[in-house]
Amino acid sequence: MKPIALITGSSGGIGTGIARKLVSDGYAVVLHCNAHEDSVNDTVRSFPEGTDYLIVSCNLTDACQTQEMIDRIHSSFGKVSLLVNCAGTALPQMLFSDTTDEDIETVFRLNVTALMRVTRLLLDDIRSNTGSIVNVSSMWGITGASCEVIYSASKSAVIGFTKALAKEMAPSGVRVNAVAPGFVPTGMNAHLPERDAETFREDTPLERFGTPE
Repeated sequence: MKPIALITGSSGGIGTGIARKLVSDGYAVVLHCNAHEDSVNDTVRSFPEGTDYLIVSCNLTDACQTQEMIDRIHSSFGKVSLLVNCAGTALPQMLFSDTTDEDIETVFRLNVTALMRVTRLLLDDIRSNTGSIVNVSSMWGITGASCEVIYSASKSAVIGFTKALAKEMAPSGVRVNAVAPGFVPTGMNAHLPERDAETFREDTPLERFGTPE
């Protein structure tokens, strides 16, 4: 029986790359999306014939919808062995003084609260399978970024959550890790002016962007 992986945010560039890699590694994959199911359908069309997959659409900031998603995964596939928390959102670049309470709540509801909720709901699954959890943070969660204050703070919170949960789950043999990608050209940052993207490239030691793969 194949191990089951849930990738939240599978419609994004990094989520798509992760899903394809896990399929090649022999996982049955659950691809989560919210508003971009067409992108996920494009992804599964690239899977080899016979791939075991399930598409689930859910607003992760809604606790009821999230529980229904978990119930559907259990009834359709079984217990999850690997959770990849990739779903996230960012605001257009702006000064922190120009942001609102709603901006803060919007980013933290998905990037932090929803991530923690999904993780908590699947801890028994992952513990019983001696599985693992991977949280996608960001380089801004480590270094911080001007005009990306709320996003940076949310991704820093993901790193703090990861470190604490890793210590809590280690006695059960469960690994909890975070990755903090640098600049990766995906839909999330497609709004950036080309000159800004070029600045990121020049500031990268290898002078090239990362890729989802």
